[in-house]
Amino acid sequence: MFRTALRNVLAHKARLLMTVLAVMLGVAFVSGTLVFTNTISGALQHSSAKGFDHVDVAVQPKYQDAEGDRVGKAPALPQAVLDRSAQVPGAASAVGVVGGFTAVADRDGKLVGNGFSTRGGNYWGAEDPRYPLVGGHAPKGPGEILIDSETAERTGYRVGDTVRLSVDGPVLTPTVTGVFTTDDGNVAAGGSLTLFDTATAQKLFGKPGTYDEITVEAKQGVTQAALKGQLDRALPADLVETTTGEQLAEDQAETIASSMSGMQQSLLVFAGIALFVGTFIIANTFTMLVAQRTKELALLRAVGASRRQITRSVLIEAFVVGLIAAVAGLAAGVGIGAGLRALMGSLDATVPDGPLVVSPGTIVSAFAVGVLVTMLAAWLPARRAAKIPPVAAMSSVHAKASARSLVLRNTLGSLFSAAGVAVVLAATTMGGTDGQAPMGLGAVLLIIGVFILTPLLSRPLIAAASPVLRLFGVAGKLARQNSVRNPRRTAATASALMIGLTLITGMTVMAGSLQKSIDKMAASAIEADYVVSMANGNLLSTDVEKKLKRAGDVTATSPLRSSPSRIGGETEYLTGVDGSTIGELTELKVADGSFQVDGTRVAVDDTTAEQHGWRAGSAFTVAYEDGRKQKLTVAGVYEGNEMMRGIMIDTATLTPHQSDPADMQVMVKTSGGASDAAKDRLEKALGSNPAIKVQDKKDLSREIAQMFTLMLNMLYGLLAMAVIVAVLGVVNTLAMSVFERSQEIGMLRAIGLDRRGIKRMVRLESLVISLFGGVLGIGLGVFFGWAAGRLLGASMPTYELVLPWGRMAVFLLLAAAVGVLAALWPARRAARLNTLQAIKAE
Repeated sequence: MFRTALRNVLAHKARLLMTVLAVMLGVAFVSGTLVFTNTISGALQHSSAKGFDHVDVAVQPKYQDAEGDRVGKAPALPQAVLDRSAQVPGAASAVGVVGGFTAVADRDGKLVGNGFSTRGGNYWGAEDPRYPLVGGHAPKGPGEILIDSETAERTGYRVGDTVRLSVDGPVLTPTVTGVFTTDDGNVAAGGSLTLFDTATAQKLFGKPGTYDEITVEAKQGVTQAALKGQLDRALPADLVETTTGEQLAEDQAETIASSMSGMQQSLLVFAGIALFVGTFIIANTFTMLVAQRTKELALLRAVGASRRQITRSVLIEAFVVGLIAAVAGLAAGVGIGAGLRALMGSLDATVPDGPLVVSPGTIVSAFAVGVLVTMLAAWLPARRAAKIPPVAAMSSVHAKASARSLVLRNTLGSLFSAAGVAVVLAATTMGGTDGQAPMGLGAVLLIIGVFILTPLLSRPLIAAASPVLRLFGVAGKLARQNSVRNPRRTAATASALMIGLTLITGMTVMAGSLQKSIDKMAASAIEADYVVSMANGNLLSTDVEKKLKRAGDVTATSPLRSSPSRIGGETEYLTGVDGSTIGELTELKVADGSFQVDGTRVAVDDTTAEQHGWRAGSAFTVAYEDGRKQKLTVAGVYEGNEMMRGIMIDTATLTPHQSDPADMQVMVKTSGGASDAAKDRLEKALGSNPAIKVQDKKDLSREIAQMFTLMLNMLYGLLAMAVIVAVLGVVNTLAMSVFERSQEIGMLRAIGLDRRGIKRMVRLESLVISLFGGVLGIGLGVFFGWAAGRLLGASMPTYELVLPWGRMAVFLLLAAAVGVLAALWPARRAARLNTLQAIKAE
């Protein structure tokens, strides 16, 4: 039986090729995902570990937990801690570290790097071993800086050049006095590192005379653990905590691995979708192969083969196919991983260089997925093959599915579908995260139910296309009959395309609806013409608002300033605003009271008010971040949204209680409204600072929507894999269908149907099956998009369902194109059949 199974594999090479390709694509996706994420994670961990080469023990401030009415805050380390750290017996040196966001402009005025990757810090003394100089000298005073060698190479800056940069808003123009090399992972990933002398760095980052961290290097022969013990005994335990360099590297590696797991899981989900789609094709292929070999298998039963041997022979075929596909898929996956890594580099993504990582786990996963998926998909056809009675050897046609099995299938499909719809509808009534799990469960149940019901659904839906097919004469009529001749096969073929289009349509509906709701939110919540903020999301200096007030045409400004506080023993964040102008800059619907923010009167969003049981006129006591208390009164309750929410308090009341005031954003209104000229004036008033963004309402909604657009584009690219697998499935089905109907096609040719008519018949059959899958997929996608929108609408009042009719039409055309392309080879093969040989075929 083993030899028989191998002979069957070799005898049906062309038929099994499509199955191998389907499995290979799924394996390639899984292994490519693992190679890519392991490579990125390994590069980040290696780069991070090198950054701790000069750190044996790190002394860090201990976060003070919130107690009573005081708000927890991490204190800075004073000079005394540095001095005592340097004096412990096992310490060779101690370095005070201070740093923060530093935006450097290139020669064109654009920000070098982006976000967290653009950093600044201090250079310790005349020679800092952490940053070896390759030219120039250490910085001295506020007018001098060092830049890293990679930034120097990218920007063309040299020693003696003047650089424009910003730390918290104001533009500085220091001189480059030196260039250094570094193992900093952010620099390796495309960011920048700017170094100041220690006193300047402390002043710029708002920490005069203090440090963020102290790194201690051990003397020769002193272990990290021993040095840590000495520091623990010498330093105040209530103020600092110590960590060895080895532990820091391990913690950083865990953090990196954790951050990469999200990306890995997302990519593996799409790999699973491709495999799920591929499973239908594999099962369909083996079902047809078994059906074609009914006589052969029955003869084996007649000569003594047991049911178990028949099942085993089919599973052996599946094992061989899966093994070949796994090997090919692993090789393709390594190429995909390398390609994705190169793509990220070409897109200037912040990822350090590193070798391609093909771990043993990746290899095991590739073979497990390839072999197991194929064998599981072939198991049901194998069981069917084992049930073939020996008497079937007398006929080449096996018994069709009984009416009882079809009734059972339709009943089961109806139950799954009804349960799925019920769970999805129930999930839409739940709030936010509570409804996500039920929504996912309902979606899975409904997709399974529709898949089971597709044979039943195929007849009426394909019959609806009859009027159009009649226009193509005999070929059209034959195509319709062939499409519904074997509804199970049609269903399995169409389902592959259905799943891909369900996901694409659902995400497209959600993305379009979210974009519309964000636009409405921006228009309804903000009356300001512009919102000014830092490019990386950091806090703005209070000087920014002062400069904006002096700009021409500016009629009103207000900061949005966040400050922690304690209310009723819990931490709440206050939003400081200019009470005299906030009414002009926002358009918030007031649910209770009036929108007045001045003195001790505050405005509270409806969610916060409900949590505390407040209404207009309610009074409460707040403890500011400095510990001082004050009684505040709720002047009004407004309807909050994603852009504006929280407890709004006048900055005149809040600022005296802040040790280091800074703004999240500044809202600006101009006399002439939003225009390119007004935007240019505001940017020039801020010194054309590359670190600061000046955005109008459209810019704000576009920026928020970019995240959804990026996710959607990734989804289109990743689900293209599932569509490719679906194309292979249609090709496979049609090719085997042509093989099965060789005699029938020969008879059609003999009675006058020319080659063009044969080709048209096969193409129309493929087109009908693909459009059937497309209609089901788009219908399910719209339903899931609506349901997910209802779930989002609970937390986003402006949410509005938007059906992208244009894109859905494109998706339907895509399904039609899949059908036409998939039919090219089978149609040509059918048309080239020799008439006499086809008539004689069994």
